[in-house]
Parts: sequence; structure tokens; C-alpha cells
Amino acid sequence: QVQLVESGGGLVQPGGSLRLSCAASGITFNKYVMGWYRQAPGKQRELVAGITTSGRTDYPDSVKGRFTISRDNAKNTVYLQMNSLKPEDTAVYYCNAYLSAVLPLYYWGQGTQVTVSS
Repeated sequence: QVQLVESGGGLVQPGGSLRLSCAASGITFNKYVMGWYRQAPGKQRELVAGITTSGRTDYPDSVKGRFTISRDNAKNTVYLQMNSLKPEDTAVYYCNAYLSAVLPLYYWGQGTQVTVSS
């Protein structure tokens, strides 16, 4: 049984920081590309950070320089460090695991709420 369990969300003031964690179980973690997505009310889910099995990272311009994704394969965990948070970062943040294969596999966490407000 595959589980991705996010934690670390909450309420933070503009300019503040949060660190999200996603603990994976039931998968061979080091074979999966890991990503963080977010979805705000009325908007489509969007990728905010991705990290490959070799540790290469990618970010959209909206978060580049503020967000950092990292992974600890020994702990089967991926992290998202979010700094200089803005109200527009408010969303539910989801962890994703992707395995490239003839039949690709995708798994999602349940999401964690991040609210940036004064």
C-alpha cells in the first residue's frame, strides 16, 4: 500500500517561512521523481517544485529563488522549504511521486493547507 503523508502546513505571515515534509511508504523511493504541487481555490493544480532521482531540481518562475525542494532517500522523505511567502502562495500543497515506466505510476498525498495572511 502506497502512502504519501504531507506535514508542515499552517498559517504564516507574509514574508515568513514554512517547511513541508512528505514521507513516502510502499514505494522504492529512490526510483521516483518527486514533486510538490499546489492548488488554490478556483485554480488548476500547478507544479511548484520537482526533483529527479539524481537530485536535479526544477521550479517555475513564480517560486524560483524562494522555494527549495530536497530529498532524503534514507528517510524516504521529500521536503519543500518555502521562504519569503506571499499571500498568492496560499493553497493546498500536494506531494507527488512519479515513476517513468511503460505504464507510468503516479501517487498523490492528501495535501496540506498553507495560508499566507497577516
